[in-house]
Amino acid sequence: MEKQQSKDPLHGITLKTILEKLVDHYGFDTLGEIVNIKCFNENPSIKSSLTFLRKTEWARKKVEELYLNTQSKFKN
Repeated sequence: MEKQQSKDPLHGITLKTILEKLVDHYGFDTLGEIVNIKCFNENPSIKSSLTFLRKTEWARKKVEELYLNTQSKFKN
């Protein structure tokens, strides 16, 4: 039997990894301008942002969409 490959481009990528790559690429200041949410604009940290994004689906979707649109620009 062949294994099914997931069609989800985010399959196997944790929210923490997504956030860390975005912060490395943009910094919290620019990230807060692109995705205007409080956890990026007021005392930002990876930990507090993860907590918020895990509880808030609309914000997580925006961050995931930004990640997918920016992925080709990341340094490996």
